[in-house]
Amino acid sequence: TDKVHQTPTAILQGPEDKVNLTCSHTDSNYIMILWYQQSAQNTALKLIGYVWNTSPTVEDSFKGRFDVSGDAAANKMAYLHFPKVPEAEDSAVYFCAASEAQCFTIPSLLYKNPL
Repeated sequence: TDKVHQTPTAILQGPEDKVNLTCSHTDSNYIMILWYQQSAQNTALKLIGYVWNTSPTVEDSFKGRFDVSGDAAANKMAYLHFPKVPEAEDSAVYFCAASEAQCFTIPSLLYKNPL
């Protein structure tokens, strides 16, 4: 069965319309919801941002164009908002994903390697 759902599944916006997408999941182990953009010009998935528990993060290249919010753990939902009127470059396919996130640092990067 599907564990992650995105609504609306398709949307066609006019130039003055506000856009809000919703992502939800049903797995109690998932504490992170991520948002991705795939444009026609570049088919690689670009990470827009994510919500870890209730902490939202937007990648630098998308700040000011998108906002993320929600509660990925308790409410199992996150939102992608277009706070400004979408521009032509925002015409794309948007995906959400949910994950059992782990935040960590790599100890080898914290210390100099001995000579």
